[in-house]
Amino acid sequence: QVQLVESGGGLVQAGGSLRLSCAASESIFRFNGAGWYRRAPGKQRELVAAMSSGGTINYADSVKGRFTISRDNAKNTVYLQMNSLKPEDTAVYYCNVAYSLGGYWGQGTQVTVSS
Repeated sequence: QVQLVESGGGLVQAGGSLRLSCAASESIFRFNGAGWYRRAPGKQRELVAAMSSGGTINYADSVKGRFTISRDNAKNTVYLQMNSLKPEDTAVYYCNVAYSLGGYWGQGTQVTVSS
């Protein structure tokens, strides 16, 4: 069972930045892919950013130019750098890492952006 531990959430003013981290208990060097999702109150979970094993990256239109997904294989960690945050970015953010035997979710980290 792979464990994913997220951190880096918090309260920030609009226009501010946060960096979320997703530390995996197993190596991410050969993962099949990773993604960050979010669920805002009263809304369905949505994909924010995704990275394939080959390095292809995709972003939701709402975060393009503001968010950046990246990885550090040495630390088995996937990051989400969030800049120019807006109140509508307020949500619980979850990471997902897919391995050959299945995908795993973190516990979620709350991001609150005040206006």
